[in-house]
Amino acid sequence: MSWTDERVETLKKMWNEGQSASQIAKELGGVTRNAVIGKVHRLGLSNRTGVAPQPTPAAPQAAPAAPAQPAAPSRPEPAPQAAAPEPAKEEEDDTPIPMSAARRAIIPAGQPLPPQPSANEISPEALAKVSEVEKGAKKLTLMELTEKTCKWPVGDPATDNFWFCGLPTQQGKPYCEAHVGVAFQPMSSRRDRRR
Repeated sequence: MSWTDERVETLKKMWNEGQSASQIAKELGGVTRNAVIGKVHRLGLSNRTGVAPQPTPAAPQAAPAAPAQPAAPSRPEPAPQAAAPEPAKEEEDDTPIPMSAARRAIIPAGQPLPPQPSANEISPEALAKVSEVEKGAKKLTLMELTEKTCKWPVGDPATDNFWFCGLPTQQGKPYCEAHVGVAFQPMSSRRDRRR
């Protein structure tokens, strides 16, 4: 679809009549509402804030009051504008704003973490292997991690006893072999444990 002169004139005419971008797009066919809005902006057409400006009637000239005082220069009166509706004033409400589920999930620093639901789905063998590996982990800080170190977090991040595993990673994974076994479980084994 190209913007021919005829289509542009139709757009300008409908826009000045107050038609919506959706209505113009439907009338033109083969063009989206967003394309109409883009063309309107490129053409520099008005924003149509609601009321078209009305021509001002000529103000009658007033006779000078006294010849001793110089006449004030006359200024044209501004065009009457439609009063913008005042925004509705919101009443102050003392009722607390309900927290979203994501916000409720944030635990203040120093508080114990709740039991993780995924821990019930992890096989006991994998958990035993992880606990053995974590005994020999390098216990790195965030700044010590590299591409080749396991990025499995251990502990509560709000405490000083928080670290990352740091053992060599498995090829193409962010974790060591033991943590890959916990993080990436086959779909069938997860499905079987839920039954």
